[in-house]
Amino acid sequence: MRKIIHIDMDCFFAAVEMRENPELKDIPIAVGGRADRRGVIATCNYPARKYGVRSAMATSYALKLCPVLKIVPGNMDLYKSISRQIRQIFNRYTELIEPLSLDEAYLDVTDSKLYCGSATLIANAIRRDIFNETGLTASAGVAPNKFLAKIASEENKPNGIYVVSPDRIKDFVACMALQKLHGVGKATLEKLHALNLYTTEDIRNADPQFLFEKFGRFAEGLIRRSHGQDDRPVETQRIRKSIGVEHTYAKDLTEYTQGAEKLADLYKELGNRFSCISEQYKVVKLGVKLKFNDFNQTTMETTCQLQSFEVFSRLLQQVWQERARGRKVRLLGLSYMLEPIQDAYRPEQLSLNFA
Repeated sequence: MRKIIHIDMDCFFAAVEMRENPELKDIPIAVGGRADRRGVIATCNYPARKYGVRSAMATSYALKLCPVLKIVPGNMDLYKSISRQIRQIFNRYTELIEPLSLDEAYLDVTDSKLYCGSATLIANAIRRDIFNETGLTASAGVAPNKFLAKIASEENKPNGIYVVSPDRIKDFVACMALQKLHGVGKATLEKLHALNLYTTEDIRNADPQFLFEKFGRFAEGLIRRSHGQDDRPVETQRIRKSIGVEHTYAKDLTEYTQGAEKLADLYKELGNRFSCISEQYKVVKLGVKLKFNDFNQTTMETTCQLQSFEVFSRLLQQVWQERARGRKVRLLGLSYMLEPIQDAYRPEQLSLNFA
């Protein structure tokens, strides 16, 4: 049985800003874009969260919830530098590290001899090192698998630790809300609720054949997670599956022709990004994403192994005609779905930098 630690920094970007400027410590702050430029919140501190402010929320809406909210533009170079520092701390305890973003990672300490092999003591040592060397706090979840460790890390935030030992798995997942399960997004959750499935207990009590009829292969994951099972190893290497660019516009786009005018700049930016990895990956699909002024979004993809402006143009026209339905568009994005070129691909261990 594995010993997995999930380390999650507490409101990382905001915490760094409060460290750099102590005057921000006790007031609601958020790192994000300006409201007059259609900005979005990247993260916020805990005083801001008491007002209902959350990441991925429009800055304008966040300011309605919390009029005294201070918006900080952020310093990505500083965040990356501190993230590398945290990664160096992880390396003292294990080489089996799977970064998820700048501020969180899985660590497999199954075979560690440190602290007599106690994953709990190792997790606390890591949290202590992070605080002593960066002045920032981290929360940790300790469990026999990644699924449980990630959920556990949320249990005692901020600056806490939660341990799910093997003998406590059954109680921990006894009646867990399904939105906590790995892979359950908004659309899947709505489908589950429509079938009167709300908790892991509901899944365990359901007829497996019924679940497979409704959810196909995904049902297997639902059933396993509802029993607290997860066989996924900590992955120290990652294959990129897609690359994309997107832009939120200061004024909504009301007509397809306006979107078409923006396409060339996005296509050029995407090409520049792809050129950095073109020797390792090939394009297998193209995708166009629209986010509307009601904040719903849609994506349309097509199989294509070429970098093609013409295909993007046709996709944009099709998705706009079929799905906009008179709604204004606030964001436009383009993406390539990728596959590795087997002879050229040489996986490297991830850093905690943005990919």
